[in-house]
Amino acid sequence: MGNRLSKIYTRTGDDGTTGLGDGTRVSKDDARVAAYGTVDETNSAIGVVLAQAGVPDAIRHCLTEVQHDLFDLGGELCIPGARVITGEHTVRLEIDLDRFNEDLPSLKEFILPGGGPAAAACHVARTVCRRAERDVWTLASSTEVAPEVARYLNRLSDLLFVIARVLARAESGSEVLWRHDRGRR
Repeated sequence: MGNRLSKIYTRTGDDGTTGLGDGTRVSKDDARVAAYGTVDETNSAIGVVLAQAGVPDAIRHCLTEVQHDLFDLGGELCIPGARVITGEHTVRLEIDLDRFNEDLPSLKEFILPGGGPAAAACHVARTVCRRAERDVWTLASSTEVAPEVARYLNRLSDLLFVIARVLARAESGSEVLWRHDRGRR
């Protein structure tokens, strides 16, 4: 594959529009642009998790595959009518989710985001992923979006929550539980 970007700036977006993958120009605040932009943000947030020291190889492999999926998913959103993400992608997430969750204790309380640098970064990635899912639903309210896209993002945020729990235990030995009975100040 040759050079795809020989020049980084084009000046074509200086008027507040951007080009979709099919060549259509839309406003930079278009719901489609917001959706694939937040998917890209999710991918970047996962990159921050992977940049942390001590991330176990199994998690590193899983999240790297997710990054590839998110690049494909963003491409699907960038090209109206494109279909790339399938049920098999979501099933793979569910298999990973079950595998990582298997040794975790059941939660009886909410946990606070944190637990160490990688766990905290994973919680940030989870919340950005939830926003991406909301942005996809906003887009789906005005145009057709394959249902598997939102399903994938929903499952991914669950996976990121479980991975954050695994990382918190690996980094600090435990998770911080929300104390709902601590009294009001």
